[in-house]
Amino acid sequence: MSFSSDIKNELLELKMWNNNSQMNQEEQIARLCIREAFIKYGSINDPYKKYHLQMILKEKKKVQEIQMLLLNFNIHAKIIKKDKEYMLYLKDGEEISNFLALIGANKSVIKFEEIRVIKETRNDINRLVNCETANLNKTITTAVKQIEDIKLIQRKNKFNSLPDILKEIAIIRIENPDMPLAELGQILTKPIGKSGVNHRLKKISEIADELRKN
Repeated sequence: MSFSSDIKNELLELKMWNNNSQMNQEEQIARLCIREAFIKYGSINDPYKKYHLQMILKEKKKVQEIQMLLLNFNIHAKIIKKDKEYMLYLKDGEEISNFLALIGANKSVIKFEEIRVIKETRNDINRLVNCETANLNKTITTAVKQIEDIKLIQRKNKFNSLPDILKEIAIIRIENPDMPLAELGQILTKPIGKSGVNHRLKKISEIADELRKN
């Protein structure tokens, strides 16, 4: 069975009226109207794929009434016209969860929230991996450029004329092409921080750029 069918089956098992509800009579009637509308006209996508809850009705006035009822519960549904019908829909995960809670589909809310947590965790992991991959690619690209600069200076026979601190960082960079700047700085004769290493390598790059012009 689909997630949408599970919700409707859960709703059909509920009592029409909840005497223990904290809602007043008017709010309970509104909730009942929304619940019945969803059972008759509504559906929800598999939340593993995307968040989308909708109700499709033929009468514009009716769909606007449901929209206003939802707005009274701070749920902001939108309406679009499709051919001769009107679709009221929600695409925000939190609002869909609030909608399900409003109509009393408590079991479905728990399931929906579990799926949301899984999806958000996956998204966080993917973002982290993508970020780390981008940083790694940037580090590799920068290191390749630095090594090219150093080798150019060597080919031009200008390496020995470099200050000792630049020669030292150049040799260490060539010997450790994939090492981060902070770690490079720690294996110098006199350890320095990441910014210091970056400053020295920039000096080497500037010298290489000048040699390229000649």
